[in-house]
Amino acid sequence: MDLNTWLVYLVATAGLSLSPGPNGLLALTHGAVYGWRKATYTVAGGVSGFVVVIALSMFGIGALLQASLTWLTLMKWIGGAYLVWLGIQVWRSPPVGVELGGPANERSGRSMFWQGALSALTNPKVLLFFAAFLPHFIDPARSLVTQFIAMAGTFALFEFATELVIVAMAQRVNAWLARAGKRFNQVCGGLFMAIGAALPLRT
Repeated sequence: MDLNTWLVYLVATAGLSLSPGPNGLLALTHGAVYGWRKATYTVAGGVSGFVVVIALSMFGIGALLQASLTWLTLMKWIGGAYLVWLGIQVWRSPPVGVELGGPANERSGRSMFWQGALSALTNPKVLLFFAAFLPHFIDPARSLVTQFIAMAGTFALFEFATELVIVAMAQRVNAWLARAGKRFNQVCGGLFMAIGAALPLRT
């Protein structure tokens, strides 16, 4: 992956990490309820689940693209259309937030890790997103393993850092989302729509 492609991928990854979703909400909830130290297990589990999904998407798509470059163009346009549609859904979605109840029951780090992992692995939208997203950055002429390490590593580091900030500032972030969550969703949705419209045009 050359530097320019990686920078575009990094910007797109930032949009994905910052957009509202089940894992971000789970990290926010666990950070507010159990504290940031325990919620780190949730974050680690979610990131691990995402890496597995990226591997499944990337190697499946990579095998298809190596068979026919025509599929690359087709999947870019289908993926771009899906990202635009996803952006519209995020734009229209209600603000994300959690309502805190009474004292929380004690949870083990292992159970929180697996809850985070299963949240990522069992969400079909995650697989659909990466299936639409990754073809824009895969080069069939280069090693898929090397590209996987670069892409999955970049996403994992950015996602882990983003969710750590969320859990560390859960109380403040939750209050802010209650006030400005709709505008935040519109910004994230607009970013997805722009990425979906622009990526198929890249050569």
